[in-house]
Amino acid sequence: MAKPTRICCIGAGYVGGPTMAMIALKCPEIIVTVVDLNESRINAWNSETLPIYEPGLFEVVKACRGKNLFFSTDCRYHVAQADIVFVSVNTPTKMSGVGAGKAADLAYWEGAARMIASVSTSSKIIVEKSTVPVKTAEAIGKVLRRNCPHPDVQFEILSNPEFLAEGTAIQDLTNPDRVLIGGKETESGRAAVAALASVYAHWVPAERILCANLWSAELSKLTANAMLAQRISSVNSISALCEATGADVQQVAHALGTDSRIGPKFLNASVGFGGSCFQKDILNLVYICESVGLKRVADYWHSVIQINDYQKHRFVEMVIGSMFNTVSGKKIAILGFAFKKDTGDTRETPAIDVCHGLIADDARLSIYDPQVQQDQIFRDLSMPKFQWDHPMLPNGAQVPFSSREIDRTVSVSSDPYKACAGSHALCVMTEWDEFKALDFDRIFASMSKPAFVFDGRNILDHERLRSIGFIVYALGKPLEPFLQKQ
Repeated sequence: MAKPTRICCIGAGYVGGPTMAMIALKCPEIIVTVVDLNESRINAWNSETLPIYEPGLFEVVKACRGKNLFFSTDCRYHVAQADIVFVSVNTPTKMSGVGAGKAADLAYWEGAARMIASVSTSSKIIVEKSTVPVKTAEAIGKVLRRNCPHPDVQFEILSNPEFLAEGTAIQDLTNPDRVLIGGKETESGRAAVAALASVYAHWVPAERILCANLWSAELSKLTANAMLAQRISSVNSISALCEATGADVQQVAHALGTDSRIGPKFLNASVGFGGSCFQKDILNLVYICESVGLKRVADYWHSVIQINDYQKHRFVEMVIGSMFNTVSGKKIAILGFAFKKDTGDTRETPAIDVCHGLIADDARLSIYDPQVQQDQIFRDLSMPKFQWDHPMLPNGAQVPFSSREIDRTVSVSSDPYKACAGSHALCVMTEWDEFKALDFDRIFASMSKPAFVFDGRNILDHERLRSIGFIVYALGKPLEPFLQKQ
């Protein structure tokens, strides 16, 4: 009997965990192991409470865990045993040195490559699952070849970027728009592509498995995220024009979305995009363009980030300006802290910058999110980070709020009604479905008057809220009717 194929994934995060769980579910003859040095994360994957929240994920993991899906901290052993090694480590934006604030930091990737090389006694297919700069495969190949003590061991590197959307990852994995596999245009490269394609072919139709060269696959991921973020920034820029002219951005977006050449997705005006990919990947794309002398192209893509920051700044100004130009000492309820619904991920969430802007005006914040824990919120709000053209802080400045200041000005509630009680305003920062079903009559009765609603996601029934007595503001909506009610 032939030995079963063994797949190992380095990195048990938002990409590695769900992707490997789906492969295990669809390919019961393949042994899949996810490894990570973070013991608490691996323990969570082996428990009833997974380390990430994703609808449907627990059911997939539970169906395979202990059968052909395993989670372990013994990275070296499982990598050595694997035929295919996925690398799904973090590639954050560099915070210092050459390319700080734009270039991807590949330190984790390089460390993984050195470990793979040191333990490999048999040839392996290495799969880039992390989002990486163009031609990373070339550099990683050199690290693998020059650090492997066995000259007969061969490494074939593939690019297999993920196109998952957090909150719908299981759905996206089950029925993907496409699976992209990039490899070298050599005999061994084509064989490696075919081997990985045969794994996905267990459930993905052949016409949706796209093959490309390595560099095209690597660039496709960056470009896809840049294009999606560009749509968000484009409609958000129009939301500012709508407010100035009396147009309604939702009506404009609907008209645009009915055009088959444009389509309706990613045209919802909001306080801005967040998450682990969009800003990081665009900044990486900007850095690559600058590196090859394409300054105008770099400036074009950088403007997508600038509009996103501008939108968050406008939202803070809307809150402060409408509340008689001061929120000092006023309690403001923040509904939602995750960057989008159906996830607990807070990376680059717009809520961080909005909260910083309100804290800078001495507001008192009460935050509620159904999936984000208090320690994560406090950590995000007090963590220093590099600022690239930040609209609310001087360029290059660190976040100027100490942990003590955050403790003084921010509280976290486990109940949305408690978060809103006694507040002067509530700000919707995440489009959680439960916010639409809240008892706003009850909330209004518990708030200081006048009671303001700032719908940063345009998900609430504004007419209903106004009939209750709220003063309602939303990005991209005509402001005059609300101003006249004050």
